[in-house]
Amino acid sequence: MNSPTTASSIPMDRNWPLVAAGALMGCVGAGVVFALAVLLQPMSTATGWSRAGLSSAMTLAFISLGFAGFGWGMLSDRYGPRVVVLSGSLLLGLACVLASRAGNLLQFQLAYGVLMGVAVASFFAPVIAATAASFERRRSLAISLVSAGVGVAPMTMSPLVAWLVSHYDWRTTLLIVGLLAWALTLPAVWFVRAASVATATSADDSQVATQSLTAGQALRSRPFIILAVTYFACCAAHSGPIFHTVSYAVGCGLSVTAAVTIYSMEGAAGLGGRLLFGVLADKVGAKRVLVAGLLIQAFAAAAYLRVNQLDGFYAVAIVFGMAYGGTMPLYASLAREAFSPQILGTVLGAATLLSSLGMAFGPLAGGWLYDRFGSYTWLYIGSMAVGLGAVAIALMFPSARRRKDDGSLSPILQDG
Repeated sequence: MNSPTTASSIPMDRNWPLVAAGALMGCVGAGVVFALAVLLQPMSTATGWSRAGLSSAMTLAFISLGFAGFGWGMLSDRYGPRVVVLSGSLLLGLACVLASRAGNLLQFQLAYGVLMGVAVASFFAPVIAATAASFERRRSLAISLVSAGVGVAPMTMSPLVAWLVSHYDWRTTLLIVGLLAWALTLPAVWFVRAASVATATSADDSQVATQSLTAGQALRSRPFIILAVTYFACCAAHSGPIFHTVSYAVGCGLSVTAAVTIYSMEGAAGLGGRLLFGVLADKVGAKRVLVAGLLIQAFAAAAYLRVNQLDGFYAVAIVFGMAYGGTMPLYASLAREAFSPQILGTVLGAATLLSSLGMAFGPLAGGWLYDRFGSYTWLYIGSMAVGLGAVAIALMFPSARRRKDDGSLSPILQDG
């Protein structure tokens, strides 16, 4: 149950300061993690540490982020989201400071990988759960705006880190980034206030059987299993193409510089997709938009096999990026339709753990397929197949009641 200090009497659909704070935290958290991509070369040159060893810190960060997200989600259900994000904010700056003082590679991997992953995880499931519980008619849009912070990170934090490392050494850069992370996220903690349980649990919730489940029962329920497996398959389907498309484009004859812009195009399209899909989901339902987005994502992945020029890659990247970026926030909307706010942090934390495993699976499978067959053909075909599997699974998720124009729900619960 939320603590009294974190609950508030904020009316439904008016907790926009939470949305802004969540977007800011997501931007800073993701930006700090991906700063390693900018620091990789100067760090390797200055320390003599291998790039593989430095890059493994990123892998550790994603693994720890997935497992820690589950823990943070349970803690947010018990103590409220504010105390969780406060702890994460303190740990984020500390991870940067400790990484800047690392005397060897192992110390850096533990600070930048494990500790930072744990810290950043506090900004996702707990904040998304609080947002989902605080909105009704504009829920999908609010969640999409929070998640948009992650999409903004490459356009804000990464250029800042690049500028810093061009003027200072990597240790000073990381120290400044850590201090900046504290300066930005700690004040934002004040605005992380979920709606009170009495406000967030509307009258229609009592009519849905899954709303009364405990956390343990929810994690064993059919709606959660469908949601989590779909989330895993969705991430497994798009993570391989995201990771390997630059290499595939280089193999098609593009320069590395041009190929990297394809990745940037995907990211920009994903930001637009989050907003577009969020608005559509509030109008026609999250399930319908998710299924459509997964279907587009599956065929867009395979479409990479039909292009070999930069303009063709851009066209596919826009569609593919918009699809996978737009679908990601919708899982939280579906979770809120099925489960009560009191256990939503745990539910989303567990789902995020499985999605992280899906993100880890795609690049690994793509690399194995390339080594085995000497091309990326089976990666993109496999991504389409997994994506279509995600569509089939998502169709089994129970649909929410249809909303009337005044925002109330009709008394009929659709089965599919």
